[in-house]
Amino acid sequence: MAKALVVYASRAGSTKKIADLIAEGIRFSGHEATVIKAGDIKKEGDLQYFGAYLFGSATYHGEMMQAMKTVLFIAEKVNFEGKVGGSFGAFGWSGEAPERIYDTMKNIYKMDMVSGPLMLKSSTLGGGIKMAQDYGREIAKKMVI
Repeated sequence: MAKALVVYASRAGSTKKIADLIAEGIRFSGHEATVIKAGDIKKEGDLQYFGAYLFGSATYHGEMMQAMKTVLFIAEKVNFEGKVGGSFGAFGWSGEAPERIYDTMKNIYKMDMVSGPLMLKSSTLGGGIKMAQDYGREIAKKMVI
């Protein structure tokens, strides 16, 4: 059974809910998923030993949250090349954070990314629960057992 790490930065709790639903989708597919707050990642060792990585942040004033920026700087020291990846986040009106995270994972870390970032205004609006779980299932399809 492969393991995925879902790291989130959330201010009001919406991005955390999305992280939990993505992890559910991964688990529904028979894999393990660990969900952790971005602020709890302190060193590169915290990001090792997983087969897939999902990084998510809420977007505030067009930017990702500082805790996720810090995770991305720590992640530069880890060899993610070829690892499965995805990004996600909640937003009010713009949604740049998941796109910037996705681009970093794909172009800087050279990860094997899913189709695109998951961007939701809320996990509970407009089919958000199913969309987040399906994103987890999409990650799971790429994971090696």
